[in-house]
Amino acid sequence: MTNHSEPAGLTGEAKITLRTAGELAEALPYLLGFRPDDSIVLVALHKGRFGGRVRLGIPERTEDWEAVARQMAQCLIGECERRDGHPDSVVAFLCQDASAPGPDAGPRIMQWLRPLAQLLRTECGALDVPVTEALCLSEGRYWSYCCARAKCCPAEGNVIETDGTSVMAATAAFAGIQVRGSLGRLRARLAPLETALVTDQTRALDAAAMDLVPRILAGTPRKEVEAATLDLAHLVMRRLADAPGAADALAADLKDDELLAHDEAASLILGLQDRLTRDRAAEWMEGEEAVHALRLWRALARRCVGPYGEHAAAPLALVGWVAWSLGDTVEADQALEMALGADPRYTFARLLNEARADGLDPEPVRRSLRARRTDPDPDPDPDPDPDPDPDLDSDSASDTSAGTVEGEATSAGGVDGPRPSAVAVPGGAADPGMSRATRGLEAALRRRGER
Repeated sequence: MTNHSEPAGLTGEAKITLRTAGELAEALPYLLGFRPDDSIVLVALHKGRFGGRVRLGIPERTEDWEAVARQMAQCLIGECERRDGHPDSVVAFLCQDASAPGPDAGPRIMQWLRPLAQLLRTECGALDVPVTEALCLSEGRYWSYCCARAKCCPAEGNVIETDGTSVMAATAAFAGIQVRGSLGRLRARLAPLETALVTDQTRALDAAAMDLVPRILAGTPRKEVEAATLDLAHLVMRRLADAPGAADALAADLKDDELLAHDEAASLILGLQDRLTRDRAAEWMEGEEAVHALRLWRALARRCVGPYGEHAAAPLALVGWVAWSLGDTVEADQALEMALGADPRYTFARLLNEARADGLDPEPVRRSLRARRTDPDPDPDPDPDPDPDPDLDSDSASDTSAGTVEGEATSAGGVDGPRPSAVAVPGGAADPGMSRATRGLEAALRRRGER
């Protein structure tokens, strides 16, 4: 098969040549930064080098497969043409484990997904980009849909090497590339709780809403609600910082949940529905302050239970923003995808998602938020980033998240005219206007488009 090269590390100085389907299967988690499950992944190739990539969950309904295959092919190839030119070919991965493991589970999954693999090949081919390899990854084994030779592609599949002794694993370790756990475990850290805490947390959210909304309607100044929300957030962040850490992510999240009371979580979730308060919280984006803020935003996302699921858009967008600011693009992409799932109209998350997919550097947004600390009153200037040429270089191999597959983000609401404050109400999140951080994102994206 055709050789493919992948630069290891940020500099790309170390290169790995992948010659077989097995090496491609092993390399996938290193390309994405996590182990995908229930996923379609398409990776573009440019002159033997990996380029852009898209990932989306496998639809449960087979009737949706054709539309999804077309959408993913158009998204990947269109984005590649905009950045790096027309790709030479595509490698497709279908990753799914069986719900009931058994000796024939992998082969059954492979046969089940075969029509989807063919649709991906057809849709990419219709755009004049051949799929040179299509692999099914299931139950620790891989199968090639492009090879019918039993000698190299037996019916029972081939084992994916995961012992960490391969050239790919060694080079990635040397380059400092880390692979997270499965996609499911990443998303579980941000998903609503499914424990005995749900009932008490829902009651606390109801009580907080019944307290806050009448106060706002009675004329309580927005600044007063903002100050109370940020003071409480500071208090909880200090509590998290003082608590002993845990090496395991699940154990760390459980500890954080124990340190956050139901009424505190409810007050913070509702307070963050105001976009200006959310912007002030987004200023905690660097250094140790950002680390503790990230823990708090994750915990709040997990507390958006029951009818308050839409409220998760605010803390999830903050998780995405802080993770991106800290250089963790894997968590950033998943958090933003989940934020858009909670509320597809949430402007801050949509613009952040577009900025990530477009390969922007987060510094222009950080600059805008730093200015907010020195200038507490947002100015009417719709372009808060005066730098005419910020460093917005993109990485040609950067991931295009599934949220981008659904369509390019556009700002909700214009930059002209009055910008009313969002009010937290029991019905869900609101973001009708353009806050300073949102305008900073829009300005950076507009400059990138003009280039």
